[in-house]
Amino acid sequence: MARPRVEFLFDFGSPNAYLSHLVIPEIEKRQGVKFEYLPVLLGGVYKLTNNRSPAESLAGIKNKPQYQQIETERFIRQHGIKSFRSNPFFPVNTLMIMRGAVAAKKLGLFERYVDEVYRHMWSEPKKLDDPAILRAALLESNLPADRLFELVQTAEVKDELLAETQRAVERGTFGSPTFFVGDEIYFGKDRLRDVEEAIAGSR
Repeated sequence: MARPRVEFLFDFGSPNAYLSHLVIPEIEKRQGVKFEYLPVLLGGVYKLTNNRSPAESLAGIKNKPQYQQIETERFIRQHGIKSFRSNPFFPVNTLMIMRGAVAAKKLGLFERYVDEVYRHMWSEPKKLDDPAILRAALLESNLPADRLFELVQTAEVKDELLAETQRAVERGTFGSPTFFVGDEIYFGKDRLRDVEEAIAGSR
């Protein structure tokens, strides 16, 4: 039986997507699969689904934000994650860096771009919606900043990110991280165990 397509719909602005990104290689190794990373614009997803970010939806609620923090700390301990820091500039507008992911794919630099932008967002946090800071971060990572900045302004890149975001919502996405194993949808880093079970069960 052929393995199903395994997809990871991500936006760099989601800390839970970053934490998932750090754990995905463990699953890939155990299951002999490769996750396909699909960039989506989380702001666009929220707008299309009338959803709100956790920072907004949890504001003023007693105990729930604290519990969410406990769950995050458990996840970090469970997976031995050492490279996560809260970004002091959060929330960061991710439009430019998500378009950059689409551009990096066209340049054959996608995986390195994803690793490096995630590092600059959540491991060594920077204000990546500041073009000067973003440019410096890309250059530090030996990525072609000028070429990427050119491409993110093109209609082709803008339209591709918009289309991927709209398609994600049509498939049932309402936030990030979202995973698909074949046509089955899973939301949140805490569903990674279910994702792995679905992959294993498809053998």
